[in-house]
Amino acid sequence: MEWSSGDRSNIEDMRGRSGFRAVPIGIGGVVVLALLSWATGTDFLSLLGTQESAPSQTAGTQGQVETTPQEERMVDFVDAVANDVQGMWEQTLGGRYERTRIVLFRDSIESACGSAESATGPFYCPSDHKIYLDLGFFDELTRRFGAPGDFAKAYVIAHEFGHHVQRLLGLDAGGRRGPVTGANSASVALELQADCLAGVWGHAASQSGRFKAGHVELEPGDAEQALRAAAAIGDDRLQTMTTGHVMPDQFTHGTSAQRVDSFRGGMDSGDLRACGAAARGTQ
Repeated sequence: MEWSSGDRSNIEDMRGRSGFRAVPIGIGGVVVLALLSWATGTDFLSLLGTQESAPSQTAGTQGQVETTPQEERMVDFVDAVANDVQGMWEQTLGGRYERTRIVLFRDSIESACGSAESATGPFYCPSDHKIYLDLGFFDELTRRFGAPGDFAKAYVIAHEFGHHVQRLLGLDAGGRRGPVTGANSASVALELQADCLAGVWGHAASQSGRFKAGHVELEPGDAEQALRAAAAIGDDRLQTMTTGHVMPDQFTHGTSAQRVDSFRGGMDSGDLRACGAAARGTQ
């Protein structure tokens, strides 16, 4: 996957304002729970007890960011993907699209949707139209869940922008009726549609000759990275990993097969209309 750094105009950096920064248990424990929480809608942070029980160290309380060159490169990557995704949706939706930002944080954040921990995982807040992300999420996506590669990370980012598109088009404004959780729930329908919308961007990124500053362009094999990520975080797979059995009545995001199919539907067609069918596939 080719990409180039931009001006970070798509980033709101709040990493230096976290109260605590997790050390080894944060990567091995809190962040893996973040992935599970994001993918299933269940707060697995409760498995750790209170946050104070985990070893921690003070982070920058004055807004200074303790970072590394590798982490800063990841910030540039997130900005490049966000810029590309938003540029595509601007072209697709015209004046209906409103640009937003990804808020980077560590460990905890106060959003317009309330307090959130890293264990919440990446999330979209409809109240302020912003996406929230702890970069540590990507470590576990690679190491524990077998979904490495830049495009696997880009899929996660594009999925959250899919929720932004849903918000702008009114697709999340009470139009989905039915149970909150379960295989046929509104939650599953919206999450699968967001996967499909991520695929629509993936289709655009796969078109040759579009690479320019701040944008990305896919290379052979990149799409498979996203498909592996989608398969890795299906409700059925994560429930099997954490409980040993599948509980369809607790689904919030869809099965691995559904998530793969939804992303592939958008990726193959590049057509926003295909994503309506993706959501209807849960009914």
